[in-house]
Amino acid sequence: MTALPPFGAVVLAGGRAKRLGGQAKPQLQVGGRSMLATVLAAVEGASPRVVVGPPQPVPDGVLVVREDPPGGGPVPALAAGLGAVDTEVVAVLAGDLPFVTPAVVAELRSRLTGDGVLVVDDTGTDQLLLGVWRTAVLRSALVGVRPHAPLRAVLSPLAVRRYHPPVPPGAPPPWTDCDTPAELARARAAPRRR
Repeated sequence: MTALPPFGAVVLAGGRAKRLGGQAKPQLQVGGRSMLATVLAAVEGASPRVVVGPPQPVPDGVLVVREDPPGGGPVPALAAGLGAVDTEVVAVLAGDLPFVTPAVVAELRSRLTGDGVLVVDDTGTDQLLLGVWRTAVLRSALVGVRPHAPLRAVLSPLAVRRYHPPVPPGAPPPWTDCDTPAELARARAAPRRR
């Protein structure tokens, strides 16, 4: 088996979390640890690991940077994170994925062809913040893009491969995110069901 190239990781962990009462969403606990801790564990082998968002607790060796303008959305957040990455390949993940695993990230890395590869969910929807990309291609795609521009529009011209991870019966899928109190409650209940 061919060794996978080194990779960096950018985790978008900002946002206002209005539907969760403005709480620091990535720091919310699911299964006994913060969602951000789960995401950072899934990219443990990445160097660097960059979290984009307000100052928040992270493990040693993880860099926290802020997008400009703060609260400008995923496009400036991604640009800020990529500014700290010096690898040719980068994983890009949301900070609120309580069930993402190192295995999913490894599968994405092994499937990287073209510009990038990302996860699709059961409905066939692209999960834009759960993928692995060519760093230079992402940087080029972001040049001149205004804050609050839709990330989907920025990435749509790129040559992207899709991956639908297998999900064991009864297990929560790795693309599960937590944007509402109901989604957070379901995520917190899921580990007890497994």
